[in-house]
Amino acid sequence: MRSLRGLLVALCLLVPAVASAQDAALAVHLLDYIAVDYDGAVADGKVKSVEEYKEMTEFAATVAETIAKLPATPGKEKLDAGAKALIDRIAAKASPDEVAGLAQQLRQSVVTAYKVAIGPKRAPDLARGAALFAEHCATCHGATGLGDGIAAKGLDPAPTNFHDRERQSLRSAHGLYNTITRGVEGTAMRSFRELSDADRWALAYVASNFGTTDDERAKGKTLLANDAVKAKWTSQSAIAGRTPREVKADGGDEALAVLAYLRANPALLDQGKPSPIDFARDNLARSVELYAKGDADGATQAALTAYLEGFELVESSLATIDEPLVRRVENAMIEYRNAIKSGKPIAEVRALAKKADDLLEDSREALSGSLSPTAAFIAAFVILLREGLEAVLVVAALLAFLRRGGQTQALKYVHAGWISALALGAVTWYVATTLIAISGAHREVTEGITGLVAAAMLLYVGFWLHDKSHAQAWQGFLMRGAQGIETGAKWGLALMAFLAVYREVFETVLFYQALWIQAPGEQHAILGGLGVALVCLAAITFAMLRYSIRMPLGLFFGVGGILLAVLAIILAGNGVAALQEAGWIPITPVDFITLSWLGIHPNVQALATQVVLAIVVVVLLRASRRRAAAH
Repeated sequence: MRSLRGLLVALCLLVPAVASAQDAALAVHLLDYIAVDYDGAVADGKVKSVEEYKEMTEFAATVAETIAKLPATPGKEKLDAGAKALIDRIAAKASPDEVAGLAQQLRQSVVTAYKVAIGPKRAPDLARGAALFAEHCATCHGATGLGDGIAAKGLDPAPTNFHDRERQSLRSAHGLYNTITRGVEGTAMRSFRELSDADRWALAYVASNFGTTDDERAKGKTLLANDAVKAKWTSQSAIAGRTPREVKADGGDEALAVLAYLRANPALLDQGKPSPIDFARDNLARSVELYAKGDADGATQAALTAYLEGFELVESSLATIDEPLVRRVENAMIEYRNAIKSGKPIAEVRALAKKADDLLEDSREALSGSLSPTAAFIAAFVILLREGLEAVLVVAALLAFLRRGGQTQALKYVHAGWISALALGAVTWYVATTLIAISGAHREVTEGITGLVAAAMLLYVGFWLHDKSHAQAWQGFLMRGAQGIETGAKWGLALMAFLAVYREVFETVLFYQALWIQAPGEQHAILGGLGVALVCLAAITFAMLRYSIRMPLGLFFGVGGILLAVLAIILAGNGVAALQEAGWIPITPVDFITLSWLGIHPNVQALATQVVLAIVVVVLLRASRRRAAAH
């Protein structure tokens, strides 16, 4: 158990965002609660409820402690100062309006600094939300949200009356979602974590709608017909993340009416949501505008966003239809980014952007309509086989090596490595889709760094194995096998298995999400392709483990070592390519083939990395043979 905890700690260090996301979300939740409930504790500079005031004091202290634990980020000092100011003003029994303002301001700062997700990924189903409210909430809050349910009598504090406009003006839909998710300690309001994320958001939107009228919503509908007004409301976060008071302060009663209408009709914001291709084209156009204004850094970032969070999500689907087009788009976008970094004239940059945009339009037309069942099946099959093959080869090779070397006691470490990678990959995906925003660049950086680290470790282990291919060496190794390999080496194997698997998990899930949307009605084909790919990967693993047992031991060590060295070269090429996509390493294109299965990418930096590693492999092989001959 202590070893497992040690591994989990090490894994969390690889993704700091996972460790901080829950703390940031907790701070936001508590600040929401303080903003709403402080007026029940203090009035006219005096405590009117000792218990409420004690709770506010405790929550403010927890906010300060939680923010202090968050990782460093620009403006962190202001967050700490804001938390201290909140504690001081509560201690001074400041007015509810002042404390609510401080809490809401600090809340927004935490959301911005740590990219806390404050809206649902898609519009909540309000009909289901209403049914859930009747099932889970009406007994306390009443059928119409007045706080007069049959179980409300005698509860202290009393259930919230959602028609209390003053109180509701301080509640965002996100704040209600947090309360539904976490509950309120010391009250009858329990956590409803057993409900799905979508169901909790549906309940939050339903609760937010009780305090508005049909007239307000009708007024909002009329106002929203104006394109200028509509442009201000572009996402679920826009209506879930702000309180009515904040909205009114920004846009008056008219903005408040629009908020009321959109909370009651959230699906309107999902209509016309840009496809990945349209998203890429929009960001490409924005990149050109920024470059024309002299903001080269902003233009580069927008261009990276266009690729990583737009086009890359449909690459696999497009490749099943027109793979050469995929390569043309990639090359055009690389050429465009290089022009920005080189400071080319705006006319040349516009021409390159036009070239990339035309290719994106060709891609959009190729993907127009739903994917056929065959295309959906092939795309699903290729995604998992492509993303999972490297990982399976690494893990299977490590398991085979340990079995043949008589080190069966170390097998659990490799299993712990790849299982932990799957678990942490799932956690990372959950955090990225519900708590914080992890950009495409961050995904590529994670994949690139883990790939390069894994490549270095594989190269080392590969040659260690190859050295055992000589009779005297492997016989000595087997004689020492009964003693077992050192604990540090075991954890090194676990880390290697973890890195090989984790680098692919998160992005694979995102690719399947995009494919699921692109192929409505063809989900059975997607699941079929995924299933066949899983069978293929399992068959590869089984074959490696079974036939490695029949192979002469010296030959096994030699072949296994070379296999790991080759995998290291592949991982290194793909690792450099990932860092190039994130903008960390420059790209100098060359006229060469693209074989991502082998880590081969047509640019100087990626190819040079692989060539250098290949030379290192040859040199080490010759040195190994000389040592064997000497013995």
